[in-house]
Amino acid sequence: MKTLDLKQGEASWLAYRATARNASDAAAAMGIHPTKTRLQLLDERKTGLDKEHSRYTEEVVFAGGHRVEGVARVVAEAITGEDLYPVVGSEVVDGIELSASFDGLSMGEDLNWECKSLNEEMRAALRMPGPDGNDARNLPKYHRVQMEQQCAVAGCARVLFTASDGKDDHRHCWYTPDAALRREVIAGWRQFDIDLAEHQPTAAAAPAPTGRAPDSLPALFITVKGEVTASNLAEFKTTALAAIRSVNRELNTDTDFADADKAVKWCSDVEDRLAAAKQHALSQTASIDELFRVMDEINAEARQTRLDLAKLITARKSSRKQELLATAQAKLTDHLRALNARLGRDYMPQALADFAGAINGKRNFDSMAAALDATLANAKIASNETADRIQTNLNTLRELAVDHKFLFADTPAIVLKAPDDCRALIENRIAAHKAEEARKQEVLRESIRAEEQAKAEKAVRDQAEADAQKAREAEAAAAKAATPEPEPVAPAPAHVPAPAAKVVVPMQPARPSCRAELNAHLDRLNDADLQRVLSFVKSRYGVEQAA
Repeated sequence: MKTLDLKQGEASWLAYRATARNASDAAAAMGIHPTKTRLQLLDERKTGLDKEHSRYTEEVVFAGGHRVEGVARVVAEAITGEDLYPVVGSEVVDGIELSASFDGLSMGEDLNWECKSLNEEMRAALRMPGPDGNDARNLPKYHRVQMEQQCAVAGCARVLFTASDGKDDHRHCWYTPDAALRREVIAGWRQFDIDLAEHQPTAAAAPAPTGRAPDSLPALFITVKGEVTASNLAEFKTTALAAIRSVNRELNTDTDFADADKAVKWCSDVEDRLAAAKQHALSQTASIDELFRVMDEINAEARQTRLDLAKLITARKSSRKQELLATAQAKLTDHLRALNARLGRDYMPQALADFAGAINGKRNFDSMAAALDATLANAKIASNETADRIQTNLNTLRELAVDHKFLFADTPAIVLKAPDDCRALIENRIAAHKAEEARKQEVLRESIRAEEQAKAEKAVRDQAEADAQKAREAEAAAAKAATPEPEPVAPAPAHVPAPAAKVVVPMQPARPSCRAELNAHLDRLNDADLQRVLSFVKSRYGVEQAA
């Protein structure tokens, strides 16, 4: 932390606070401070004019606060066992410079003390005696925001929060840094800086409008005695109708509405006065036609204006609220459009800001404008966080899925996830795809291996069959080469009818040379060749002849 040579309350300190991002202003910058609106802080920073404090505030409120600190410091130092010194310091946190004014900081800057004046809100939050019996989470958020920024600036590990009445009632609790709340504080200041650059200061705050009725009418007097003897009715008519017709019906500001409310009451008063004058005249004479006709004309004009204006006030208040709501929603829509342009595509979800709820119960348009500004700022902050998360996830996609973009057709949905969840989803989806591709490749390789094996086995079978065929053909050729051609058989003699007497013709014996040649050839054959020859002879000549 950089310690600044400033003393709280002095002119140099006030000048520094006018431009610094102070811990005490953090809640207002986030739109959650109970007494200072975000619009007021924007106006102060844009104009450089801080809110002037009254003498009562300076001499009573501030002085009382310093007195309470003086008494409570002794108690705080007894609890902490540390000397606590008021310090002003600053530190750059996440790229932006924050400042803080410490009621009491230890020498090691690891312990901070924050003191507030005790009130009913504090009594409700800090019910238990002692610093360890109360939970800091019960404190209003704007107090926790201030202490969180103090922790960010000084790097302290804990804060003793004290609420004291400056006498004998001291309430305490321990606050420890909250990372989530610190992100909110940083985001709140970032958005405040953005809005400050574009902010147009509002007109100087004026007292709450009370409304102005039309010009007062002259007193109406009528004296009758059988006839009208004296009257200023003509002048009264001219003034009354001019005043009635001058009533403003263009209602936009709180002043316009206050004037209109006042005019409604004024018209009602005119009606009452005319009715009273008419009754007074009736008490003096039974019938004066012209007098009553004029009075009725003025009365009718005042009555109609009152009725019309009352309806207009109701309708215009409703339409003015709608205008404010529409303006806030349009600004949020423009912000989302700019974020989508930054991301390169319409990834941003529709931000749902409860603008209507923000102005519910607000009684004037200034308070409505302040509430809408705070709600809009918080919606922008939330949208910025969403856009940052989307950008982180898009970067993860570009890093991990450069070759697998086809797997992420649902990118607009998955980039809304938490970064760790998104990374895990991307990695798991890519891993599953790679596993499926590996499985398909293995199936394909197995199919190829099976096909190649089937081809190889078929080739072996075909080769074996071819070899067997060649063997058979070789055997047949060998058998054919080893077997002599048989002697041609003489054709059988032509059938001659037998003579009547039986003639016995002896069988001609085989030629000895042929049989001897056959036997000599058979002796040269082995058993296998012999079997083939016998089979051939059997098929050709019969077993008996072969034998």
